[in-house]
Amino acid sequence: MRLNPIGVIHSPYKERVDAPRQGRLCENELTLEVFPQFTDGLKGIKRASHLIILYWGDRAKRYTLQSPTPFSKIPVGVFASRSPNRPNPIAFYVANLVRHEGNLLIVRGVDALDGSPLLDIKAYSPALDSYPHATHANQSSDSGE
Repeated sequence: MRLNPIGVIHSPYKERVDAPRQGRLCENELTLEVFPQFTDGLKGIKRASHLIILYWGDRAKRYTLQSPTPFSKIPVGVFASRSPNRPNPIAFYVANLVRHEGNLLIVRGVDALDGSPLLDIKAYSPALDSYPHATHANQSSDSGE
């Protein structure tokens, strides 16, 4: 398997301690710089209010398989959480597209660290991507089995 970054994320968050617990919880703007060879892929993007951003958590702890969550001190498996630490640290965020300037996308709702490799951008579709009655793995205090 081979992943090729399509760009880089420019962020005010230089270290993990600088980033919010969830990007959606703050109003900071980040810049997604799309490399020149991929700018044709941005055609029509201005029509989207929100984008799905996939990036590589290049500073994650890749050996972590269990982690406490903000909801409980009892660790859960990383596949039942949104922990940035995981074997393949692919981060997923739905971002608000603030504006598009050439090969730059200014977004809100992402907690990426500065310099994170941008893997992909997808148009968010409320009709396809939203599940209003979905449940979260950490909603109850059971053992998680």
